[in-house]
Amino acid sequence: MGGSTMNSRRKFIRQLAGASAGLAFMNLPERLLAAEDLIRLSIVHTNDIHCHIDPFPDTDPSYAGQGGMARLSGLVKQIRQENENVLLLDAGDMFQGTPYFNFYNGELILKVMSEMGYDASTIGNHEFDNGLDGISNVIDFARFPLISSNYDFSQTSLYDRFPKYAVFHKRGIKVGLYGLGIELEGLVSKKNYGDTLYLDPVKTTIQMESFLKNEKKCDLVICLSHLGLSYRNNKISDTVLAGETHFTDLIIGGHTHTFLEAPLEMKNADGKRIIVNQAGWGGLMAGRIDFILDKVEKNTPIAYSQNLHIVS
Repeated sequence: MGGSTMNSRRKFIRQLAGASAGLAFMNLPERLLAAEDLIRLSIVHTNDIHCHIDPFPDTDPSYAGQGGMARLSGLVKQIRQENENVLLLDAGDMFQGTPYFNFYNGELILKVMSEMGYDASTIGNHEFDNGLDGISNVIDFARFPLISSNYDFSQTSLYDRFPKYAVFHKRGIKVGLYGLGIELEGLVSKKNYGDTLYLDPVKTTIQMESFLKNEKKCDLVICLSHLGLSYRNNKISDTVLAGETHFTDLIIGGHTHTFLEAPLEMKNADGKRIIVNQAGWGGLMAGRIDFILDKVEKNTPIAYSQNLHIVS
């Protein structure tokens, strides 16, 4: 394809990106993305699964017969058939919520997520429900990293068990991930988290995003957050954090079980776009964010699309 044609196609997508924040780029003609200069990366994400492997029971007053990891698995397979360039991510609270946790602790859900091909998750407060030993006994069943950037486990039995970041390579695109957990004091019993230290999430974010962008040379930087979307007081949340960032492109959130009809487009500390999203809970919804990156312009993100899937 000639240079003028590629430039026209790139310009056309930029114009579409500026026309409407909610425009669904999934429906773009494939010819616009066919050449090697533009790459689509699909981010599929969940949060607060709470061991809902099966759909909700038919007797559930709100979600009868809906959700669950079994159905979500089929959705993920379909998305991967459409685009092999996919990252499957989770924002914590995989544990607790159904008899599967009562009987298997975290072993079964981690095995299920591994079989589904999750690329990474972070740690939620319910991961501590069986204490530090409860985490230690099952963590090896996860064939994906549980990223924790702001929990300091150095004085516990979990020292060196959780990476502070991860970098993935997708068709020449480098994607850096870091993970943030919520403050445990007052939320989790002290005996369950022991000497785990909670590090300031804003300071941690500034350190991690700069490291991933400037030292690791990542094209996209994603935060897996279990801080919660927003609060009525000034408690740190994803929407508060977004305004403090410089290099983070996407915050995938959890904890508040928020069903967003569309991702939030916010401004970072430099006035640039940052996307914040959350996908309910219990496997009732899967979030999807598609980034379109321009390889000619050093893998610069020139557009993104969004599509939230209800798993029913």
